[in-house]
Amino acid sequence: MTIKRFHKNILFAALAISLLSCGDRLNVEPTQSIDESVALSNDQSVKVTLTGAYDGLSSANVYGGAIQYTAELLGDDREVVFGGTFTTLDEIWRKSITTTNGVVTSIWANSYNTINRANNVLSALDKVNQQDRARVEGKALFIRGSLLFELVRLFGKTWGDGNNATNLGVPIILKPTRVVTEADNVARNSVEQVYAQVIADLTKAEQLLPVSNGIFATKGAAAAMLSRVYLMQGRYAEARDAANRVIASGRYAMARNFADVFTESSSDYAREHIFRIVVTDQDGVNAMNTYYASAAFQGRGDIRIQTKHLDLYAPGDIRRDFFYRTGVNTFTSKHRDLYGDVPVVRITEMFLTRAECNFRLGQQVGASPLADINLVRQRAGLAPLPSLTLNDILRERKLELAFEGHQIHDLKRNRLPINANLNFNANALVLPIPQREMDTNKNLVQNPGY
Repeated sequence: MTIKRFHKNILFAALAISLLSCGDRLNVEPTQSIDESVALSNDQSVKVTLTGAYDGLSSANVYGGAIQYTAELLGDDREVVFGGTFTTLDEIWRKSITTTNGVVTSIWANSYNTINRANNVLSALDKVNQQDRARVEGKALFIRGSLLFELVRLFGKTWGDGNNATNLGVPIILKPTRVVTEADNVARNSVEQVYAQVIADLTKAEQLLPVSNGIFATKGAAAAMLSRVYLMQGRYAEARDAANRVIASGRYAMARNFADVFTESSSDYAREHIFRIVVTDQDGVNAMNTYYASAAFQGRGDIRIQTKHLDLYAPGDIRRDFFYRTGVNTFTSKHRDLYGDVPVVRITEMFLTRAECNFRLGQQVGASPLADINLVRQRAGLAPLPSLTLNDILRERKLELAFEGHQIHDLKRNRLPINANLNFNANALVLPIPQREMDTNKNLVQNPGY
């Protein structure tokens, strides 16, 4: 999903579909836009547009980091300190977000821009060579479904917090927006409707995508994302089964050493990661490195790990040593590489999800919950547990996936408070609809508390 810069230049031409008319001024066609009949007229142009959708997905404001660090900061209770100068991230960490917050606005705008690119692809599938059509459609559906899922759980009430059929989610946009008119000022769909669309997109994507697809979305990536969706809904059998499909495929395996999970040169690295944002020294931005790494590793050193978090690890836990100090501050080693890939979903999460769902259901599809958890603990250098509780599972999940974008969502789905003053369903834990969207689209309704 990393896209070379010359691809971006092609994309600008392919996607700028007559957004502004030239009128009769000199009768000159703009150099950065072409007529939509040309832009999506053949196999190559549609595939270039799909490349652009992946590029949008890798933006620092989407899966390049903003979606993940927002979820971490929003769910934090002083396990980290945000010590940077950017008020946008400070607002998120303090749960005092304004409607003009630049990070929130960028997540919304860039996600919908990327969804629009995917919709452009889906609108022109008949132009794609027959042998490639399923793969192209699956990729576009994976992008759209994944981003609608991220948007609804950041900007809407969590599933089951009140009436899903009446709680406001986010607008579902399924057709390309090429010239903005009043008809494009759509209202927010319900949380229930958005989840239904997400599941439809990802289910079809899983059917269409290949088992192997290089650095792009695969059948396993779609199943893994479906597992997350079902887990948020408390549909434990479906979440377990989706996770089990990924594990049983044999395409992925837990890295033998925890450090190898975040070491691209490791032979185990690629098999651990089901889907990731690829960053190189030529293209892409790792925004997790920007904020979680110290200046010694080209970061800003803004998110500093506190003793409260470090004390959660048991003696002998290898993950407790996966931190480093620069001066008086402590940082996670997960995001030290400026050009490191950004993890989106990895196979260890699937083992944790399968364990949790089997435990809740009193079943052992694929493996027993105890076996799955002890597999994760073994890699962490910990002794196997003789028996298991739900708290044991949730604790392993928190420690294993720390600082990867799960914190607020795991708290919300488990109905756990942030602290004594903020319950899981507090208004402050739902992002505001950006003010510029509210000003432009009068059909949008703002979230409570803003």
